[in-house]
Amino acid sequence: MKISKLAISALGVQILVGIAAIPALAADTTVTGKVSDAMCGAKHQMAGNDASCTRTCVKGGSKYALVVGDKVYTLETTDKAALDKLDELAGAPAKVTGEVKGDTIAVKSVATGS
Repeated sequence: MKISKLAISALGVQILVGIAAIPALAADTTVTGKVSDAMCGAKHQMAGNDASCTRTCVKGGSKYALVVGDKVYTLETTDKAALDKLDELAGAPAKVTGEVKGDTIAVKSVATGS
């Protein structure tokens, strides 16, 4: 049986399209940790408390982060409600729901953690 180059190419395209669709199926994950900023992570350098340091760093251009044990996730969002909740919970526990990609969470929602 002889397979044409066109058939092989068509099969290759179908495989690539199928692989590309896999990330679209990624489920949201809820992660609980302490709200911080990406520059300081788990160890704040500024005098005062963790909340004021986090807010100051974010105002200076750092992104919010979630510290979970030894892991620090950078939080990516432009949603005003999520950003307001992160500001409210600076230095405190939070539950962040979104798509985890390596060290980043694409935030869908933020809630008070426990």
